[in-house]
Amino acid sequence: QVQLVESGGGLVQAGGSLRLSCAASGRTFSSYVKGWFRQAPGKEREFVSAISRSGLRSYYADSVTGRFTISRDNAKNTVYLQMNSLKPEDTAVYFCAASSSLADVGGSYRQRSNYDYWGQGTQVTVSS
Repeated sequence: QVQLVESGGGLVQAGGSLRLSCAASGRTFSSYVKGWFRQAPGKEREFVSAISRSGLRSYYADSVTGRFTISRDNAKNTVYLQMNSLKPEDTAVYFCAASSSLADVGGSYRQRSNYDYWGQGTQVTVSS
């Protein structure tokens, strides 16, 4: 079992930055592909980013490519999402997720069903 807790959300003006953290406990952190999803009001939860077990490979939704950076520190059992140049459309609840089955390369990392564990989410609000 893995427990995930997000933090770092808040209110920021457009163009600003936030750094989200996801702390994990339970099983070995390095055994899981880690991802970030977000859900805006009235919309479905969507893929944002994912990172391989080693941290050497990362993946991004087109909407955040070039602005967001995912990273992980396996020694600290933590994954991060650095969000720069934030836009009002980035406003959402951001969820951390972990997958034990996804391959590091070529996996369907954008699919919610491939993730086994989810955090409770942290609110990110970007004002115009």
